[in-house]
Amino acid sequence: MIVDPGLAAIAAVVLGVIAIALAVPVPIALARAAWPSRAPARALVLWQAIALAGGFSMIGALVGAGLALVPHHTLIGGIVIGTAVGLAGHLLGHLAATVLSVIRSRHRHRALLDLLTSPDPERPSTLILDAPTPVAYCLPQGFGSVTVLSRGLLDRLSPDELAAVVAHERAHLEQRHDIVLVAFRAWHSALPWFPIAARAAEEVAVLVELLADDRARRTIPDDVLARAIATVAAAPEGTLTDAGRPRPLSSTRDRVRRLVG
Repeated sequence: MIVDPGLAAIAAVVLGVIAIALAVPVPIALARAAWPSRAPARALVLWQAIALAGGFSMIGALVGAGLALVPHHTLIGGIVIGTAVGLAGHLLGHLAATVLSVIRSRHRHRALLDLLTSPDPERPSTLILDAPTPVAYCLPQGFGSVTVLSRGLLDRLSPDELAAVVAHERAHLEQRHDIVLVAFRAWHSALPWFPIAARAAEEVAVLVELLADDRARRTIPDDVLARAIATVAAAPEGTLTDAGRPRPLSSTRDRVRRLVG
């Protein structure tokens, strides 16, 4: 198959412009916008689209540039195409490595939970951690996924507030937020020098919390959920948590304000 070098050069320029736009100004504008907190599902889809389109655009721009150069400078064109292939392999390799790391971490985490927790007799797929601090999180493992609640949390929350926490954590499991978080974690791992990758991971972590809040709001009053969020947020950073789901950097105050106005 013979590719017109002129068309390849045009494609490289167009894709390069798209890649630059999706790498800096577009994600910065999205991160600063106010509407994502009102429509977290749309914002999450947009972040995923930006990440995918940005990656394909970068790789496509390099391939187009290489194809445009090959007829005139075979060695340089080949190096550019090889760089595109290497970038694709780098991104896919980090995705695979991150997924394997998270799977191993969750297996170790579950083994630790088996030693430190007991089944909740009142709630299926729920474990009780004997700890005085208010702790609530989910550990995604397919059909073996569990929700972890601490004794400290059970002692501090009313039945309605506890139901709000459980609904929030189960929303994470049902909507498979862990998959999205792992993908953005891999992007950040692959490009640690790229500030937008870190910003995207932070923003997505916030959005999945808002989505879980919105799911819980279907059955739980907003004020009850707000009180429960504030109580769980009192847990220290060092509390046992799922390594595959980083703690979001949004303030509890913002989430509570969103619920109670």
